[in-house]
Amino acid sequence: MILDWFNVPGRSSGKAFSPAFCWARRLILACLVLVTAACRGQGGPPFRTDDPETPGNQHWEINFGWIGDRNPAAGAYQVPDFDFNYGLGDRIQLKYEIPIAIEETRPLAARPNQPAVPGQVIGGLGESLLGIKWRFYEHHPDDPWVKNRFGTGLLGVFRPSRSAAASPASQAGDSPAGDEAAEPVVNLSVSTYPQLFLDNPTRAVPRGLVAPGPSFFLPLEVNARVGPVRFDGEVGYNFGNHAVPQSWGRGLLVGHEFSERTEAYLELYDQQDANRVAVGQGVGQFTTGVPKQRQSTLGLGGRQTLNRAKTLNLLLMGGRSFQTISAFNSQPSWIAYVGLQVLLGPKEPVTPQVEQKLPDESKP
Repeated sequence: MILDWFNVPGRSSGKAFSPAFCWARRLILACLVLVTAACRGQGGPPFRTDDPETPGNQHWEINFGWIGDRNPAAGAYQVPDFDFNYGLGDRIQLKYEIPIAIEETRPLAARPNQPAVPGQVIGGLGESLLGIKWRFYEHHPDDPWVKNRFGTGLLGVFRPSRSAAASPASQAGDSPAGDEAAEPVVNLSVSTYPQLFLDNPTRAVPRGLVAPGPSFFLPLEVNARVGPVRFDGEVGYNFGNHAVPQSWGRGLLVGHEFSERTEAYLELYDQQDANRVAVGQGVGQFTTGVPKQRQSTLGLGGRQTLNRAKTLNLLLMGGRSFQTISAFNSQPSWIAYVGLQVLLGPKEPVTPQVEQKLPDESKP
């Protein structure tokens, strides 16, 4: 996930709902109509909410995303965002992400307490993101809730073959994991996903393109099945720095798989500052303190497989804030993600089948 997708400087809007709430209500109603088929929730691109899923042992998940958000005062765009993920065993994911960023500031007239803001558009290399996801708990139907449910899956890195008889350790993800084994059904999983945001050796911070780093994000993700519906939930805390406030991130994702190629999801996400940055701290444009910010967005999107091998997916998401939107708060008037997902990795081994020659019953 990209923590600062929708960061727009300004003032908090409080909790007042705007006429956009009617739009949000229609979107929720549309999603409820879709809750009629078997489904599975998956977080990550194109959504802000992440989930406990990992690419799989020795598999790559590469996302090329064109991301944007806009409110009446400013806009932030990533054109594109390069997101590389690698599966280290069955339960661990390594991540590196870096965008080509564009920041747009629209001109604002002077106010009694603030000077006029000139308009400008700047672009360049954004900040780097390093992350590691660990799905430490995984439960299958009819299995114990605690025994053999915790693991790392790292033994699959060193011993990729699996014996025909699975042991309790293999069920926990700490045994050799072979691709020829059937993927177990999971009805509850939990992961953590520490992520570190770092500035690159460019002038992006003094120019106001990105906020000063480093900052650290520590979330907890849960994936669960309730009847035919799958849910992804995420709660995380961003440990800011002298120029970036600390904040909470909370997301809920409901997912549906209509076929093996088409999926659709509804997302509710809320990000709220836990403190404020004092005036005079920071670098460049980030030296002025601002009140606590809050962003509450509702989005609808999904994935569409584009090839027969299911290694190329189209990612789409669109939405907006359902609170009051103005030029002086951080609520986005629209958000969007359009991207391509490439899946790479070892091919599934095919178990050779020996043809059994039956006796010819026509002969005496």
